[in-house]
Amino acid sequence: MTHRTWRHPALRFLLLIGAAALPGCGAILSEGSTAAAGVGGAAVANAVGAGAAATTGIGLGVQAGARAGLQYAQRRAHGVAQSRIAEAAGPLQPGAVAPWQIRHRLPIEPDEQGEVTVARLFGGGQLRCKEIVFSVDTPPRRAFYTAAICRDGDAWRWASAEPATERWGALQ
Repeated sequence: MTHRTWRHPALRFLLLIGAAALPGCGAILSEGSTAAAGVGGAAVANAVGAGAAATTGIGLGVQAGARAGLQYAQRRAHGVAQSRIAEAAGPLQPGAVAPWQIRHRLPIEPDEQGEVTVARLFGGGQLRCKEIVFSVDTPPRRAFYTAAICRDGDAWRWASAEPATERWGALQ
């Protein structure tokens, strides 16, 4: 490739997206990446001869799509983490402690681990639930959170609507 080929906006945009998929590049997936997607989409639109209004619209559309895609992926990653914690806590009796961990396939969230304990049992009849306390261990710091899990057939599932806005923000 010549130096001039690297100046093509579409190629730079594709390289940015490819870099985001590399392990350890999770930091790229942030507000900056959605802005870059918008700029990249606008650059591609401009390169193919779209007018200023169309270029702006395309750039904003690509940016919104990238943001929505990232938030969807983050919600899925949080759901997997919640499932791992519920699986670890499900068989425990109050006071017992078990480890949990999550290793994400995509680097959009950091891998995490910690411990979980059951604080109390509640519910009745077919509605059997547990209040849990779990840690997220990020040496040298350890953070603690509470949640509820409930039995759904053979599985234990996350039952908290707002587990910890500090931990997962609005993207639980």
